[in-house]
Amino acid sequence: MISKDKFSLSKNIINKALEFGASLAGIVNIEDLKKSPSHVISTKTANFEGVGTKNIKGRKRGEVQWIDNAKSGVVIAIEHPREKPELDFWTKGLNGGTKGNFKLISTFSKLADWIEKDNQINCIKLAYHIERGAVYMKDAAVFAGIGCIGKNNIIITREFGPKVRLRVMLLDIDLPSTGILDFDPCIECEEYCKKACPQNAFDTKLYTESEFGLKHLPSRTGWYNRIQCNIQMEKDAENAKDVIIEGNNFNSREVRYCRWCEFSCPVGKS
Repeated sequence: MISKDKFSLSKNIINKALEFGASLAGIVNIEDLKKSPSHVISTKTANFEGVGTKNIKGRKRGEVQWIDNAKSGVVIAIEHPREKPELDFWTKGLNGGTKGNFKLISTFSKLADWIEKDNQINCIKLAYHIERGAVYMKDAAVFAGIGCIGKNNIIITREFGPKVRLRVMLLDIDLPSTGILDFDPCIECEEYCKKACPQNAFDTKLYTESEFGLKHLPSRTGWYNRIQCNIQMEKDAENAKDVIIEGNNFNSREVRYCRWCEFSCPVGKS
């Protein structure tokens, strides 16, 4: 049986995360996370050398390196509304890469300071890339009660639809997952996200239940081709614009990655 103290601590951590700037927050238990689809599939797929992966000697791309003393994690989401696209513009040399990611990092910095000083719990701040020690954040967000995986293969929240960005920080205390939501807006949806994809990334079934031994697959049913998605990301990178980074004396390149699978989703729209 889980003690009332742990539930109380989890609630306090979530409330503090919201106080420090998170739009949504929750807790994921590491044992739950290890059994999640992305973490299981990553051990069975070939190396993928697309945008967002890193070449680290001795490590398979996309496969998580679990940290021994990590027992649970805090997951936060910050809204990235359509009317603030600059939160998503990736700029080399900018702290955090994007303004939105900098906000995520800032929120976790305040939260980690509070957790360690007021609760004597060790926090493990993760890099963004799996190859540098991160975990799959969408799966973590599901167990943390932030949202569900949509047919567009991204997290869908009640409050903001898919227009959020995630970050995870691990803890050396065994806290229970907040829990999976009873929420699924995709069941009767007309799949606007799939129709909007400029690379038709959802037209090919690459993942099957028999091959991976999982019922829950990428894009829910396995109809997702990340290579096609990566083609669009590479095009976006090629079309990067020259910009001046505020507060610095040098130019950089600004990449505006495709978000059509987000923008076409009717969930969370006012």
